[in-house]
Amino acid sequence: MNLQEMLATIHDFVERELIPLESRFLHEGFRAILPELQAKRREVQEMGLWAPHLPREYGGLGLSLPEFARISEELGRTPLGHYVFNCQAPDIGNMELLLLHGTDEQKERWLWPLIRGEIRSCFAMTEPNCPGSNPVWLETLATRDGDEYVINGHKWFASSADGAAFAIVMAITNPDEENPYRRASQIIVPTDTPGFTLVRNIPVMGEAGEDYMSHGEIRLENVRVPVQNRLGPEGEGFRLAQERLGPGRIHHCMRWIGICERAFDLMCRRAVQRRISHDATLADKQTVQEWIAESRAEIDAARMLVLDAAEQVEAHGSHGARVAISTIKFYVAGVLQRVLDRAIQVHGALGMTDDTPLAFWYRHERAARIYDGPDEVHKRVVARAILKHYRPPQKSS
Repeated sequence: MNLQEMLATIHDFVERELIPLESRFLHEGFRAILPELQAKRREVQEMGLWAPHLPREYGGLGLSLPEFARISEELGRTPLGHYVFNCQAPDIGNMELLLLHGTDEQKERWLWPLIRGEIRSCFAMTEPNCPGSNPVWLETLATRDGDEYVINGHKWFASSADGAAFAIVMAITNPDEENPYRRASQIIVPTDTPGFTLVRNIPVMGEAGEDYMSHGEIRLENVRVPVQNRLGPEGEGFRLAQERLGPGRIHHCMRWIGICERAFDLMCRRAVQRRISHDATLADKQTVQEWIAESRAEIDAARMLVLDAAEQVEAHGSHGARVAISTIKFYVAGVLQRVLDRAIQVHGALGMTDDTPLAFWYRHERAARIYDGPDEVHKRVVARAILKHYRPPQKSS
């Protein structure tokens, strides 16, 4: 099956099998449809489209990053898509970390069950008392005690912590290290370890969510785990996080474009169907026509930017493509917000309800301009990279 055939098959599966489940998900919650989702996951495995981001030797499709980006867009057209195909955040990023940096023992215990869809995981980095825009500023400490780390700290917005089997925790292991980028490590912490507490699922604009569709607040109080639970060398946590976030931003951006395409489709259908008089519809109004034209142009431009960034990551790695990654992160997040806002406006009061997925996306994807680095930080990265070519060369003393 070539890429175009995969995309067509996935598109049809999303339309036929997943979109019909959205109404129950939106009104009854994620757990209410979990049995149906598990059945759909088995179907995807039988179709040979399971975990498409992974190499073939790990049960995936062996796709390049640009190829997987196209699949991520198709799956993004429903809130349920990535989960059913086992390429959902944060598990996709944790699989990549374990694949690249896990020991054989870590892969056997954690990676393979993730790949098989037997367990879920979460990633605990963000802290309520530290700015997410400064990723080297952390308060969570992992103190060495013989062959163990003793971890104490407070994390939040650990997505999908509810029901996760383990967390990859970012903690300071080398507080006296002069280089702040070498102070933290990433440590695998089973969620049933004594002292690990899921305090709550954090309400996002009034919705706490449940199970996979949630964001957890976590307390770690004298949590003891073996030193061999560390991922990679001590002090390499920040580097691993940046390595994880590069492809992750491609995944997110293409998922957002999938959301945009679905919102665009709903907006256009509503515009031609909604009568505002006996002889006119919303689609006849110039303002609505402008929204449709602007949305089409912005979505297409965003897609081209993201696919180009994916090519750069593939060719030069995340560090070499960091300016392109920052560009798509703030630009696509802005397009997403504008397209959703226009689609809701066209739907009127209906757009504010959960009778369509628009309100759900509006609640949860407003955070697109904040998580994985706020817009302002990414714009600064891009501007500084441009301006350095215009500044006069530094004079040597």
